Amino acid sequence: MDKDRIAGAAKQTKGAIKEAAGKALGDAKLVADGKSDKVEGKVQNAIGGLKDALRK
Repeated sequence: MDKDRIAGAAKQTKGAIKEAAGKALGDAKLVADGKSDKVEGKVQNAIGGLKDALRK
């Protein structure tokens, strides 16, 4: 498993937590930051998946 996939999954989790906290606190900026982190994590995870596929 590529390190990008691990880091991407961690970023997605961090983003989900930020988004939930932002919704609970009514903080629109925190919600937006969380969504942004989730998207970054998905992209990084996809890059890691591609690297894994190319190694095989």
